[in-house]
Amino acid sequence: MGDFAGIAEKLRTQLAELIDRSDEIGDDLRGALDADFSEQAVDLADDEALEGIDDVLRAEARQIRLALARIENGTYGSCANCGETIARERLDAQPTATRCIKCAA
Repeated sequence: MGDFAGIAEKLRTQLAELIDRSDEIGDDLRGALDADFSEQAVDLADDEALEGIDDVLRAEARQIRLALARIENGTYGSCANCGETIARERLDAQPTATRCIKCAA
């Protein structure tokens, strides 16, 4: 395994940003509804969209946590499918990749 400290740092930074964005969405979702029923309908539609965005953020954060765990346990950079080394260029471009380019195709 190569040195993945730079990738790990990039992933930690990205994870912190995702957590901050998810927290902001959570704060918005916990906000009180407007007294006006028509405004409530708009707020509820907005909340549904925010929940979808939050789901995507949480899924991305989960992938980052898994990548960081693989870095820690020494399995990062090995294809989960064939066991071959994932090219460094692929990991630089997509740090959460779990499969080599051949297996991902």
